[in-house]
Amino acid sequence: MNNRHWLLKTADTIGLILALVISMNAHAGLFGISGHTMNWKEEILLHDGQIVVAERFYNLGGYPAIESREREALDQTVTFSLPGSNQKITWKTDYRDSEPEANGLGLILFDVMRGIPYIATYPAGCIAYNKWQRPNPPQILFKYEKGQWKRIALAEFPVELNKANVIVGSPASKLLKPFYSVAQVQEENRYVEHQYGTVLRKKVMPEPCPKYSSGPKAPNPIEPKLLPK
Repeated sequence: MNNRHWLLKTADTIGLILALVISMNAHAGLFGISGHTMNWKEEILLHDGQIVVAERFYNLGGYPAIESREREALDQTVTFSLPGSNQKITWKTDYRDSEPEANGLGLILFDVMRGIPYIATYPAGCIAYNKWQRPNPPQILFKYEKGQWKRIALAEFPVELNKANVIVGSPASKLLKPFYSVAQVQEENRYVEHQYGTVLRKKVMPEPCPKYSSGPKAPNPIEPKLLPK
């Protein structure tokens, strides 16, 4: 009888542990964190007052340092809905320094002017900044043309599009929500530095980074939230 009682008690304990694990996993999935990925949806307020929804997805790696609270981002994919249609378009950036091509961009804004989608981004760190040939103002601008994102000069970027309307970087994983309204996006960006929350029209002096191909990352507003690096 004692052995049977011990077995029943052990089974109950194991069942309780399994239930707790399942509950924790379900809770994590609710907030868009699953394994080594994270995702959420957010509203984007366009310059003309229309609102579209973006779906943001990250593949994550390990912790870059022992004291790190957030995993390092490997890449980001953003899927934008277009106003007045069911069409969606996608933008993706890779954050791995080992990749030889220019990469490692943080998103500032998405908007549509006269039917043409535009995005503004910034190099997320000094390695990315040097890969992009040290632009000054330190931002990379694109428009969507013939099914792909094409880099454009500042003069071609509409002046009406000038302020961040997406979450710059990402929220802290422990505070991540599945969906962010326009007001919540603005709240997330409250403390973002000017150069990451605005499309700059003048050069930044001194330049953000020294000239090197490897080494430490430049400070950027993603650091307190999550991403690179």
